[in-house]
Amino acid sequence: MQSTLEPSSAANMTARDRMLLAHTPYAQATIPDTYRRHVVDYQRTEGPGTIVVDTDARFLYLVMPGRKAVRYGVAVGEEAMAWSGVARVGKMSEWPDWIPTADIQARLGPYPARVAGGPANPLGARAIYLYQGGKDTLYRIHGTNQPEYIGHAISSGCIRMTNEDVIDLYKRVRMGATVVVLAPRGRFAGLRS
Repeated sequence: MQSTLEPSSAANMTARDRMLLAHTPYAQATIPDTYRRHVVDYQRTEGPGTIVVDTDARFLYLVMPGRKAVRYGVAVGEEAMAWSGVARVGKMSEWPDWIPTADIQARLGPYPARVAGGPANPLGARAIYLYQGGKDTLYRIHGTNQPEYIGHAISSGCIRMTNEDVIDLYKRVRMGATVVVLAPRGRFAGLRS
């Protein structure tokens, strides 16, 4: 795919976004150019408005008209926890609270039962909730308080983006949009149960 760099812009940020991101409790990371937001040629067949996540390449594409897509660098689930399949955007939230699951508490905790939304929250500035059959899958596309991991397979299955990129995506995506998360090569492409 041929790509053109689309400069990062704060145009989609609210006053609250600017205030919270001006005082992050984490170090700003230098994201390699490859994983910065680009507009690219898009060769697959999904229609405009569809989100496609290439877990192997660590890219999320928002398909646009004219065989183009906005491509964002992402962090994806580590191998044993990577999720793949087709879902829909079932909910969207700005500066969401995080409620760690029992699995997260057992593996990585202890965490409080609820972490209030804000720059220290692992969900970051926005969360896009993935639903199947009208039910929450517990997987999300969300911001991060660990931008240094963009381009890596490190999450517990969610798709992480820089806060600036998830704010940009959030403004572009619509409720009910299709989300396709491609399985890593060599793995069964079915849904994880």
